[in-house]
Amino acid sequence: MRKVVVNSTPLISLYKIDNLNLLKLLYDQVYIPYGVYEELSVESKDNFLDNADFVILKKIQNEEAKKFFKTSLHKGEVEVMILAEEINADLCIIDDLLARKYAKYLGLKITGTMGILIKAKEKGYINQIKPLLDQLIYNNIYIDNNLYVKVLDIANETE
Repeated sequence: MRKVVVNSTPLISLYKIDNLNLLKLLYDQVYIPYGVYEELSVESKDNFLDNADFVILKKIQNEEAKKFFKTSLHKGEVEVMILAEEINADLCIIDDLLARKYAKYLGLKITGTMGILIKAKEKGYINQIKPLLDQLIYNNIYIDNNLYVKVLDIANETE
């Protein structure tokens, strides 16, 4: 089974479009560090992950490693990368551009919410990506216009 570590923004994004279950369908289970869980608890009074049995909450072992990251990264992003290193993760799901650059520098394999949607369509779990992208935007999830077009192109949904 693949080891996958997820940051808060992809979780929030998939939850807002009622597709959090894609993570379970694609990976069976995913890991989140406590920093991500804390961010999600601040985001909503009732943490939507409390009922997600496929999400495994895991504490990072090397708290000292946090000091080697730029302060412009959120606690959750830093802990995702540390946890990924500690458990030898196969994949990190991160949307933030700066965090993705750090993850790449560390040699971690990464994807984001868009990559999850593309993979879900390829596997037949969803039929179309465009309505989901539009729903993300409607729910105040920022998607760069160039990325929007690129994702639709990859998904063969261009007009």
